[in-house]
Amino acid sequence: MDFWPTCGFQQLRRNARGWLEVTPEYLRLFLNRPELALVPESCAAEIRLHKTLLAAPTSTVPAAALQRIKDDDARRNYQFFLSFRDRLLASGTVEGFYQSLFAQGVVGIPPVFIDMLTQVILRNLLDQADDAQVVRAAEMLYRPQRIALQEGRVLAADLDVVAMHGQTGGLGELGRLLLESKANLRAANLHVLNSENSEKYWESSERHDYLLDLTHEFTQELSHGLTLRLAHARSGLKALAQVLERWVEHFLGVQVSIKPESKIDDPNWRWHVGLDLDSNALLNDLYEDRPVAPERLQRLISLFRLDFANPAQMRADVAGKPIYLGLCMAADNTLKLKPQNLLLNLPLAPHESKL
Repeated sequence: MDFWPTCGFQQLRRNARGWLEVTPEYLRLFLNRPELALVPESCAAEIRLHKTLLAAPTSTVPAAALQRIKDDDARRNYQFFLSFRDRLLASGTVEGFYQSLFAQGVVGIPPVFIDMLTQVILRNLLDQADDAQVVRAAEMLYRPQRIALQEGRVLAADLDVVAMHGQTGGLGELGRLLLESKANLRAANLHVLNSENSEKYWESSERHDYLLDLTHEFTQELSHGLTLRLAHARSGLKALAQVLERWVEHFLGVQVSIKPESKIDDPNWRWHVGLDLDSNALLNDLYEDRPVAPERLQRLISLFRLDFANPAQMRADVAGKPIYLGLCMAADNTLKLKPQNLLLNLPLAPHESKL
């Protein structure tokens, strides 16, 4: 399934390790982005430089060629691109560059470039994926989400799609209510990804216009006033866990299993990793037994338990113990995952660490 056809995967090639080697064809994708594409106002120096780089994306650019560009923003964008390009080429692979970014710092690299790298890495490690939920869950690693609650369900919508259509009616009442972070969403307006509409997802997977149900469990009312709590068998949390398992193995070469959990009931809790800024802070407070306001706890979408297939690959002081992960929306109901946290903060044995 050739999903995300414009992400650049087809312009790259795998090395023996399965990582993506940088090619001139891939670099041209960045030159054609709005930040660098020519506009009617482009001066002669910018036009000349753009044509030179399109013809030979790895060519050396003299400082004087940049200084001749009249527009300050255009000149700055080319400086960002050239710095990014040179570091990417020096790393040799997209994955190697991604790792070095977070080990050495991301200063000077536009966030949109990092998101593009994350997407093409995910496209690589999910190359044979045929489950629409897994691919939709992977979008969460490089596209911010808007979280909404509706009748006990936790729904993730693409933040840019909501912002684009919320005012224009493209998503109707759903878009407006999601945009305003309201809780009462009518089921008739929801476009939740499921087995019935997954084929349509493949047809429109670059538009990011399907909601992912992140509900952990749901309740079913029985007779005599009884209520049954059931695990959500097709929760998007399970799909997200699968993506994270592959992410860890692809980068670190270790096999882990990740399962959604509703709570941490472990007196020997030793290690945790937040998958976003808010969950990291929340888990730190809970671990240190500091008081946590109820509204912060309510923003917790899910916990996960991560186990190493081979405990010998863990640090000796935590070998064999579970690692707990957190997923939490911010106060404004947005969610921005930080998949690099799993690469930086897992307790790997010294000889296993790749960073």
